[in-house]
Amino acid sequence: MTVPSKAAGPRDSAWFFTQPKVLVMVATLCCLLWGSSYPAIKIGYALLDITQKDIPSKLIFAGYRFVLAGLLLLILAALLKKPIFNLNRRNGGQLMLLGFTQTAIQYVFFYVGLAYTTGVRGSILNSTTTFFSVLLAHFIYSNDRISPRKAAGCLLGFVGVMVVNFGDGLLDFEFTLLGEGFIVIAAFVLSAASIYGKRISQSMDVMVMTGYQLGFGGAVLLAAGYATGGALGEFTPGTIALLGYLALLSSVAFTLWSLLLKFNPVGRVTVFNFLVPVFGTVLSAICLNENVMESKNLVALILVCCGIWLVTRSPQARNGSAQPRAALARGDRQSQS
Repeated sequence: MTVPSKAAGPRDSAWFFTQPKVLVMVATLCCLLWGSSYPAIKIGYALLDITQKDIPSKLIFAGYRFVLAGLLLLILAALLKKPIFNLNRRNGGQLMLLGFTQTAIQYVFFYVGLAYTTGVRGSILNSTTTFFSVLLAHFIYSNDRISPRKAAGCLLGFVGVMVVNFGDGLLDFEFTLLGEGFIVIAAFVLSAASIYGKRISQSMDVMVMTGYQLGFGGAVLLAAGYATGGALGEFTPGTIALLGYLALLSSVAFTLWSLLLKFNPVGRVTVFNFLVPVFGTVLSAICLNENVMESKNLVALILVCCGIWLVTRSPQARNGSAQPRAALARGDRQSQS
């Protein structure tokens, strides 16, 4: 069987995106891009004179990023002759709900939270997305219940999240709602919206779906930011390049990740989420001069990664949730009903 061409159908796409090497390379690329967003966002705040408490301006910054990302995807989809205008009231409403939650609501919490914590801590805390996905899957999928090994993994990951929030003193616990709390809330919203997006992708082109949800969510962020008095500093070639990079990474990563989720069981894809805090930690240390070698960060990172491995590599996640290739080629519709 050959690698699918641009005109490949659903069966070829299902075969391609379920290949182990493709899954590893594509998922790793997505996690590298998302990890790089942590220092990039903080650099953007500095370049555009966005202060820590200037939430409206942060919404505008996020809004421009995602509107641009959505437009890039929809233009590309149109060039590839995908049905970008073939929407009815039902799937139009689904896209609006997905964009409102996965892009607008999630990134309100994410952008605000990242302003009140470090890039290292934020990248580790955001990895709790995997644990929320496991908990939600327990109630949504009959063949993806929480096993003792999954429970142990969630507990281990939670301990890692606790460790990263301890200060220098043994009982000096550092946790703020606007910082670490908002990052965790963003992780929960993302996990729930991703599962909803997986269902929508079974009956819609992934590139079109991602373009609309990013564009609509970005428009909501822009409207909210300007309505509450936000403003950005002067745009320079540097800030334009940074905004373009953030838009590009969003369009590429969300599209590829959605394709992986469409054709693979959730657990098989989310195992790679442990790479996001790894990349985020390393890149934040390089770009922001944060102390990545602090012992509590290294211990927390190890615990979170081990917990995610236990959750996603359990026998139930590998075997119980796996679908036959034929089901994958049909878009896994039956498992979503």
